[in-house]
Amino acid sequence: MAAKIPLVDLKAQYNTIKPEIDAAIARIVANTSFILGKEVSDFEAAFAAFCGARFCIGVGSGTSAIHLALLAAGVGPDSEVITTPFTFIASAEPIWMAGARPVFADIDPATCNIDPRKVEDAITPRTRAILPVHLYGRPAAMRPLLAIGARYGIQVIEDAAQAHGASVAGQPVGSLGKLACFSFYPGKNLGAYGDAGAITTGDEALAARLRMLRDHGRQSKYEHQILGYGERLDALQAAILGAKLPHLAQWNERRRALAARYDRLLADAGLGLPKELPDQTPVFHLYVVRTPRRDALLAHLKANGVEAGVHYPIPLHLQPAMSYLGYKRGDFPHAEAAAGEVLSLPLYPEMTEAQQDTVVGALRAFAG
Repeated sequence: MAAKIPLVDLKAQYNTIKPEIDAAIARIVANTSFILGKEVSDFEAAFAAFCGARFCIGVGSGTSAIHLALLAAGVGPDSEVITTPFTFIASAEPIWMAGARPVFADIDPATCNIDPRKVEDAITPRTRAILPVHLYGRPAAMRPLLAIGARYGIQVIEDAAQAHGASVAGQPVGSLGKLACFSFYPGKNLGAYGDAGAITTGDEALAARLRMLRDHGRQSKYEHQILGYGERLDALQAAILGAKLPHLAQWNERRRALAARYDRLLADAGLGLPKELPDQTPVFHLYVVRTPRRDALLAHLKANGVEAGVHYPIPLHLQPAMSYLGYKRGDFPHAEAAAGEVLSLPLYPEMTEAQQDTVVGALRAFAG
């Protein structure tokens, strides 16, 4: 059998920038400045500029980014935060971590992103924030969501963990809401070599509070203004991210080109393909198709050496860990339908057209 085609190939990426990565790691080990410091502040400045934001605060993970952003925004006990049930649990878990209650609103079946109309229906006097997820690297419907937030006096906090470099009408995600949260998990479009995350904002006071929250509530070494957390971005990950960031725009362009090629080659293959909105520029963290025969197709691809994935097979309202919320099957039918149909195909910047042709061939063989 021919070599397997992975869903993502981090080794291939490393090989393209090996000298830069090796030099960044060696620099940190040599100077032994491992926590915060210049490497972190340099990356924060560069990533803030990339996102069109005034400030970037590096933290330990995407989960901690959402947690600290919620706390900085005043979310706490007796608060509710509206988000999507169709995402990874790390979008909703920090709401619970902040002492608040996750409230779900169903998705738009055309995009798999949260439906603004359902968001407005879910607002109560306890709603303190709306947390849209830019799922699969496709921006959520930010204009109507921001309008809803303004109308009700509710902050909109972006979960941009999968959307580094995406934009709406030319404005980058990370600068659309009051706060935006990023994950640099290794497989992300901009990935570290371990856990890492960041928060972007245009609000100087929020940025200052976030810097304290991530570092035990302090502004100086032994004076703690508030109670905080140990959620700092370490210098090693910042140096790796700093080496990768100059390549990100080119990598995203390659992802878009491969996605457009999938669109052309699969136009008549009987699959539901991603739909782009006219004012949005996605970055295709994942290229996700839909089919009611998903599980059979997944098994067929695996048997033919193609690694595909399912993001995500169980919507959050049906997760055992979130049963305390009291939701039941049927409450969010569009999210439930997507969970049974979505399939992520291999897509990464180093993917060759020959590899993509193999994936398409396997898909067409299944379709008959």
